Amino acid sequence: MERTTCCVVGGGPAGMVLGLLLARAGVEVTVLEKHGDFLRDFRGDTVHPSTLALLDELGLAERFARLPQRRVTTVQLPLGPDRSLVTVGDIGALRNTYNYIAMVPQWDLLNLLADEARREPSFSVRMSTEATSFLVERGRVTGVRYRTSDGRTGELRATLTVACDGRGSLARSRPELGLRRFTCPMDAWWFRLPRREGDPRGLVGGAGDRFLTTMIDRGDYWQCAALIPKGTDGRRRAAGLERFMADFTAAVPWLADRAHTLRSWDEVKLLDVRLDRLRRWHRPGLLCIGDAAHSMSPVFGIGINLAVEDAVAAARYLVEPLRRGAVGLQDVRAVQRRRWPTTALTQALQRIAHTRVIEPVLAGRPPFGNPRRAQWMTELLTTSRWLNRVPAYFLAYGAVRERPPTASVR
Repeated sequence: MERTTCCVVGGGPAGMVLGLLLARAGVEVTVLEKHGDFLRDFRGDTVHPSTLALLDELGLAERFARLPQRRVTTVQLPLGPDRSLVTVGDIGALRNTYNYIAMVPQWDLLNLLADEARREPSFSVRMSTEATSFLVERGRVTGVRYRTSDGRTGELRATLTVACDGRGSLARSRPELGLRRFTCPMDAWWFRLPRREGDPRGLVGGAGDRFLTTMIDRGDYWQCAALIPKGTDGRRRAAGLERFMADFTAAVPWLADRAHTLRSWDEVKLLDVRLDRLRRWHRPGLLCIGDAAHSMSPVFGIGINLAVEDAVAAARYLVEPLRRGAVGLQDVRAVQRRRWPTTALTQALQRIAHTRVIEPVLAGRPPFGNPRRAQWMTELLTTSRWLNRVPAYFLAYGAVRERPPTASVR
């Protein structure tokens, strides 16, 4: 029989941050990651100031700064009268040490966290190991059954199991947790285009014929997202790649000179956008955090940082119960009570963006109901220095900042 104190299912940002924080506090932690490495294309690679400040508290700022990265300080949207780019969020104007978003390949961040956690004798990570079901005894989750990539199976018992395995989480199949879904008007296409000197910098948006675009400045290339009406992937692909690129460059004309570099639909990946959350994130012996508890829309690009904040809060609330070897229902319930308001508020703002901006544009209608209202809101955002900082601060730090356990800080 294999045993650990805390079994973390999923080696994404939430899982690796939680594993590191608990291990530094002396808690025995085992992370199960079903893949053999952390390499995934078109994963969220934004590291916001809240996470940068956390890395600093953990003594990892210098190592993180050595990773290949691009710093983004502004958010620009085509809201001008001639579709010119308007800065709607200036993170660089915030008076904080970390007043930028770092664009870092997620696998580099995860490798950094895993390498640091491996220095702790109480930490282990098992790659190519997938949790296949929960062990349940007398109504309490007592661990997981797992399968490795070579077909070996086993059981890992734990005082607490934490699901950090994303929106396809094993925990989401449990009806008592109550998954609540919200309507999403869009899906997303991800692809890359070369970036050249003289291009805009930072996060740049565009609007085309029934789709919206966002370009993320990655230094030598643009990571592009095109939002399309929900369920139209097949029909739009059937219309041809040339048709799509013509529509895309009409919305972002300064990228027209490199449209030919996208040669096949194989280079365009579909993201099925979802927005949902569990009514209960816990049951005895089990806690869900990150996307396992709440799938976020790509709007605002803060899903990763919300997951990291979940992990920080969970570590702070659970260190002492895990050290004692007895985690009660009130302990895991406290984590949800702490993180629920921030999650609900963020998803409410995303739903407003869906209904007031994204859905009208994808349907061929003006955002905010009419062009005059959109122009008024644009002028308000751009002329008020303090109001302009509101979206910047929300992007940077979210609604609530979490602090790691004292025992985990270096």
